[in-house]
Formats: sequence, C-alpha cells, structure tokens
Amino acid sequence: MSITLHALSVDAKDPAGLARFWAGLLGWERADGNELLPDEKTPFRLRFLPSDVEKDRANQIHFHLTSETPEHQQETVARALELGGRHLDIGQRPEEGHIVLADPEGNEFCVIEAGNKFLADTAFFGEVASDGTREVGYFWSKALDWPLVWDQNEETAIQAPTGGPKVAWGGGPVAPKAPKNRIHLDLVVPAGDDVDAEVERLIALGATRLESGQEGAAAIPMADLDGNEFCILTAPRE
Repeated sequence: MSITLHALSVDAKDPAGLARFWAGLLGWERADGNELLPDEKTPFRLRFLPSDVEKDRANQIHFHLTSETPEHQQETVARALELGGRHLDIGQRPEEGHIVLADPEGNEFCVIEAGNKFLADTAFFGEVASDGTREVGYFWSKALDWPLVWDQNEETAIQAPTGGPKVAWGGGPVAPKAPKNRIHLDLVVPAGDDVDAEVERLIALGATRLESGQEGAAAIPMADLDGNEFCILTAPRE
C-alpha cells in the first residue's frame, strides 16, 4: 500500500476568499493555487477549487475544531465571525457544548467544547466528520492503512498512525447524496509507484472508477462504497 491522503478539496464560488478564511482561522500557510499547507500535526492539505454549483443541502463532510479551554472556544468562534463566518442553527440543543458555525460560503463546521475525550489526542483541526456507513469507514481504513480508532454503534473513525485529525463516519441512515459532494478527498501515489495497481486495489476493496469527463485529466475520479467522490491525483505535486 502506497497511497496517501494529500488534501481535502472544497468546491467554492470564491476559492481565494475561502482560502483566506480558513488560513486565518486555522493559522495555516497559504500556498499557490489556493492551497493551505497544514501544521505539523495534520497530514493533509486543504484545497479550494472553483465551482458554480449552488449549495442546497448540508455537506456530507464537515470539520470539527478543538478547544483547550472554554475561553479558547470563544476565541475561535470570535475569530471565525470576524473573518466572515456566521452562527448556524441545525437544531442543536442549548445544553450541547459545541458551537455550530458556517464559513462564508455556508460550509458547516463545529467548534467543540474543551474536555472532549474523543478528540483529546488530535490537533486543533480535530476531526473530519462524515455522513457515512460503517462499511465505508472500514473501506477507508484499508485504503489509507490508517487504524480504526472507533467502532461502536455503527460509528467508525480512523486516524493516521502519526496522529492528527480523526476521520469519522456517523453510521446509518445516510442522508440522500448530493449530485456531487462539495468536499472530497484527494489521494496521491508516490512517484515511481504503480497508479493502476493502486486503482485496482481500491476497486477490489469496493470502490468504483468514475468517468473523468476530461481527456487528459490530471486526476482519476473514483467513488467509495457510499458513492462519495474522491480523486487520485496523477499530476506532479509539491
């Protein structure tokens, strides 16, 4: 197994503006092409890609940010609002400790309360929270060779062997899928390794290869067991 998670890619009407927001909130360095270079605790980038598609439902993936203290949580919320974020009501109860926000393009994220045990061993960018089945959690554990760190009541989570954010799936029932998810995973195969062999390995695990729609595209589009898109990038990366 040689494939790695290179980035989470986010569709955006204003990729540069969204990159500025998340760079300011996370404190990550902004690189060329509206990419954010992660801190030392996070093994993947954030990429913001141009799209004219209107957001018409909750995203299949949203982010969880952690808090060291109650004051830190409030500081994160205040910074998000100053950068152009807003509060979001998704039916959360007043007694719940997390605070739900949206970035300038409506992408949901949560600022988790201090003392959350599930995210105690993660980074400030603590979790990639996903709507998905238990089976898709097993798939991604095998695809990335990341161990399962949670497997209870249909909920699963994986984490890189080096630590950092967890990637989690909430179990069924899964919400109806958007025609194309606004956030997807981008994978890379190291130079010199066999990309076709990795594609076949993922297909054997249950993935599907999709039509790219673009001749000579620099990515191989695929879908996981729940039909969620991901890409294997084939162009040289930094």
